[in-house]
Amino acid sequence: MNNNESDVARPAPMIRMFGWAMLATLTTYLINNYLTINNDLPGASALLSGKFSIGALVQAGIYAAGIVLAILFVRGSEHRSLRTDAKLITRINTYIIRGFFWAVLFVGLADMAISFLRVEGLLGDVFKPDMVKELGRSTFRGTYVHYPLIALGFFVALFTRTLGFHWLALLIVIAELAIVITRFIFSYEQAFMGDLVRFWYAALFLFASAYTLLEEGHVRVDVFYAGLARRAKGRVNTVGAILLGMTLCWTIIIIGFKGKASIIYGPLSNFEVSQSGFGMYTKYLMAGFLAVFAVTMLIQFVSQMFEAWADWREDPGGRKIDTPEAASH
Repeated sequence: MNNNESDVARPAPMIRMFGWAMLATLTTYLINNYLTINNDLPGASALLSGKFSIGALVQAGIYAAGIVLAILFVRGSEHRSLRTDAKLITRINTYIIRGFFWAVLFVGLADMAISFLRVEGLLGDVFKPDMVKELGRSTFRGTYVHYPLIALGFFVALFTRTLGFHWLALLIVIAELAIVITRFIFSYEQAFMGDLVRFWYAALFLFASAYTLLEEGHVRVDVFYAGLARRAKGRVNTVGAILLGMTLCWTIIIIGFKGKASIIYGPLSNFEVSQSGFGMYTKYLMAGFLAVFAVTMLIQFVSQMFEAWADWREDPGGRKIDTPEAASH
């Protein structure tokens, strides 16, 4: 099937508006949440309680602008197929995940090196005394070491295509092997060594979830699903993506960012570190991994919803996924 055939299909304006409006709401929610918590704006919800202010109106306008842009995009591409939208959303999500994988690689290596020099008293041989003191503060290390490396990760992700799951898994094995060798052969072990394994393993587990959803690698407990026709599977996946997947993701996002002391925003804003002495200063980022999980899964559920709706309508061009069951026949 050529590109022109894949781009043109029966119109599906309502489901496309719903999906793109979902993504627009996600983006505007994160923007407004930052404005509310970091800049002490009242939030759009203040209008519902009768507390009118310019700030609340502006934040409500941000939500409205996002929805309007989503509607205009759909109306301006009414003959665009659901599968084409799904592929576009997946490409965007793939870049986000790839950027975070590069980020945790750079941050992990850099923070491990700093922690090693610090615990061994060698940091002063590399940096001036003032810098040594600053590197012992989580706020400084997060702001001037981690954040630039995260930005570098997203820059590198522009020029790569691999998601890096296999490489990160290999690095976790190497890091764990290093702990075993240094502990039992050289009787040497430091807190930062275990921190690095947990940091990378948490990233691997949470970042790979959206990709696993794309490849239908998550374990299904529905014993009847495997025997359903493609159209019936599309119906099940559409309802499941909306009622179960998106609901779960929004629950995590709303609870995690509901205030300065919330389970995600609290550690991120305070650059929270572990109490293990001279370990890595990356505990706050691991709280952020949960946000990355929820956001990327929500984005991927929108893509899955489009694909499933297209399957439900029996649109041409469905994805073929290699499964163990298919490989055995």
